Amino acid sequence: MPASADRRRAAVLGSPVAHSLSPVLHNAAYAALGLDGWTYGRFEVDEEALPGFLAGLGASWAGLSLTMPLKRAVIALLDEVSPTAAAVEAVNTVVFTDDGRRIGDNTDIPGMAAALAERGVDTVPSAAVLGAGATASSALAALSRMCTGPVTAYVRSAARAEEMRGWGERLGIEVLTADWADAARAFEEPLVVATTPAGATDAFAAAVPAAPGTLFDVLYEPWPTALASAWAARGGPVLGGLDLLVHQAVLQVEQMTGRTPAPLAAMREAGERALAARRG
Repeated sequence: MPASADRRRAAVLGSPVAHSLSPVLHNAAYAALGLDGWTYGRFEVDEEALPGFLAGLGASWAGLSLTMPLKRAVIALLDEVSPTAAAVEAVNTVVFTDDGRRIGDNTDIPGMAAALAERGVDTVPSAAVLGAGATASSALAALSRMCTGPVTAYVRSAARAEEMRGWGERLGIEVLTADWADAARAFEEPLVVATTPAGATDAFAAAVPAAPGTLFDVLYEPWPTALASAWAARGGPVLGGLDLLVHQAVLQVEQMTGRTPAPLAAMREAGERALAARRG
């Protein structure tokens, strides 16, 4: 349920959060939509401080974006969680209703699917995921909507492998697992989603084959990654973290303001300008 017209504040919470581009994207959306009274900020909030922060919010608040380490911690503090967020036990969006209820959702999952669809990737026979963290579970959820065959997850430990297979069972998609040392084999798939931290895939960049499929590397800083550069050099389509960030933010803006469609182009342009400025 969208916020009422007199609710004009939103923000991203997390720790660390100073690097977040969310204020750039959301404020660009407000400007394009003519919501002159709306503001979007950022607050450094950890798990311990989250309950008190939420309790102190007034009626002017429309919603919140959440990054790590709050995506799971917030669930116990909400009145309702969408099926999408419940499926991966991760909330990245909280909307405050007119009657004061807190509704949690996960826009990373449909955002990832929308970013791929924008590039013409809406169905694949199989895929690979590099990594096994929170973003990897969201990737599996997105792939469950578009992948007709198995997804192979390349992970560093038996525990992570078991966790990814468990997510697959929960999400209704077949998940195979393989050792991280063999991650270059992932590049044979028509779609590869890299969910690892900066530098983690650099060693595999030289193994990108000629004419690869599509790579979705969820990092946006640093960008391009060594893997993304090698992929593009061999003619493969590449999506980056900004693609994901913009598409999930579009859905957040729509939920928090009640205005649709959110201005995707203006938000993407603002994000690109901000990243270019950071790179000097």
